[in-house]
Amino acid sequence: MDLVIRDARVIDGTGGASYRADVGVHDGRITTIHREGETTGPRPTGQTNLDAQGLALAPGFIDMHAHSDLALLRDPDHSAKAAQGVTLEVIGQDGLSYAPVDDRTLAQVRQAITGWNGDGSDIDFTWRTVGGYLDALDTAHGGHGIAVNAAYLIPQGTVRMYALGWDDRPATPAELDRMKQLVAEGMREGAVGMSSGLTYTPGMYADDSELTELCKVVAAHQGYYCPHHRSYGAGALQAYEEMVNLTRTAHCPLHLAHATMNFGVNKGKAPDLLALLDDALAGGADITLDTYPYTPGCTTLVAMLPSWASEGGPDAILARLKDEGTAEKIRHHMEGVGADGCHGVPIEWDTIEISGVSDPGLASCVGKTIARSAAQRGEEPWVTARRLLINDNLGSTILQHVGHEENVRAIMRHPVHTGGSDGILQGFKPHPRAYGTFPQYLGRYARELGVMSLEETVAHLTSRPAARLRLPDRGVVREGYRADLVLFDPDTVAAGSTFEAPRTLPVGIPHVLIDGRFVMRDGRRTDVLAGRAVRRTP
Repeated sequence: MDLVIRDARVIDGTGGASYRADVGVHDGRITTIHREGETTGPRPTGQTNLDAQGLALAPGFIDMHAHSDLALLRDPDHSAKAAQGVTLEVIGQDGLSYAPVDDRTLAQVRQAITGWNGDGSDIDFTWRTVGGYLDALDTAHGGHGIAVNAAYLIPQGTVRMYALGWDDRPATPAELDRMKQLVAEGMREGAVGMSSGLTYTPGMYADDSELTELCKVVAAHQGYYCPHHRSYGAGALQAYEEMVNLTRTAHCPLHLAHATMNFGVNKGKAPDLLALLDDALAGGADITLDTYPYTPGCTTLVAMLPSWASEGGPDAILARLKDEGTAEKIRHHMEGVGADGCHGVPIEWDTIEISGVSDPGLASCVGKTIARSAAQRGEEPWVTARRLLINDNLGSTILQHVGHEENVRAIMRHPVHTGGSDGILQGFKPHPRAYGTFPQYLGRYARELGVMSLEETVAHLTSRPAARLRLPDRGVVREGYRADLVLFDPDTVAAGSTFEAPRTLPVGIPHVLIDGRFVMRDGRRTDVLAGRAVRRTP
């Protein structure tokens, strides 16, 4: 055998009781599990032995909601995820990513999500198809691959952008056929499903009938639909119900992205969401969800605008912001009515903290709320926000402090819950979830707060997402399965990242393996690039 991990506390990912064992690895697979006290054969021996006494051995963690679409290509180290024990990320989230595209669409989407991934000026965009993007991951960094594995969701907003641009109107039959063709091609090329960002333009312009037709294509290829639905604020429950009904009509599995209940109108209302899901599950619906274990959200400042102000794309948005009359209408919708971009809730500028800017010359804004920056300048918050949007070419990211701890804890306990970081790696002060989600679950919520047992927590982060992704040989410590593994200290594991120091790596996770190769060893990133594109299983 290549490696024997000795005397580990195996938390196998099923949610069952842990046990002590020696685990043998050969050719990237788990070949032997020799339990403590077992008398049926000798203990395994290997070329390399790792003493795991005091450590838990678990399947590698699966990040069900990641924004590493370009980070995987630009950063071979990628310790933000590798150091957390993440061995697989699901990217292409929130309906906006970089395949499938043509030249026009690629230029527009790069500008639209600069705040998520940077403008891509350091990336060689050689692909235009989903298959081409997945191939680019496999051959990144001189052909060696990427830091961790990655699965891809077809971004519905990008598909709509490709087929009919940024118009706020129903698709014609020909345009709908084109979108269905693009989704089918992407699924055949290896995507695991389709995502939407239904508070982001242009994806939010799609009505339910259009989304249903696309979901039927996804279902026909054994994929799932992952919507960032139409509201996490006013009307959140109705937005969840819309997605449940839509996917049941399409006979498509549903995975609810960052399934939170935010803003003051939803304080304490997680039980209402869970009752809705339980009713649907009892009726035969196929539903899972993911959350991150923090209360603030993270997105771009431009996403807060009303959807009508975003019609036509980034250049049109900037033109409207520069026009005094139109800018005043935008302000009225955001502050008085409650823009759909802000989930139908009138914006509270003291909850909007700037976390990143594209222009380094604007760095003084980072770490301050819009309200605070405005007060320091002696002006109204909208004036500050408008100036920042224009001067930063729509590239600013924000933390939105609108969550509720009781909702976070209630939702993470649900049996269909999985973990997703929603980690945006750009910006001077990113959300700490990008570097801390998985140790935060293990350390704070399992060990310190006892919200779930450690065994149950690991199941939420491993076997349950693997089942949603239809991965037959990942997510469990079992003979014959891939040796994507993490060893952590249950007594000390903790997120190092904080809102003040968000890029601090976690503690208590010394070893991480992908395909039996150490990507983290003794708490340090190796030079191994064992990650590859994980394509949909037919």
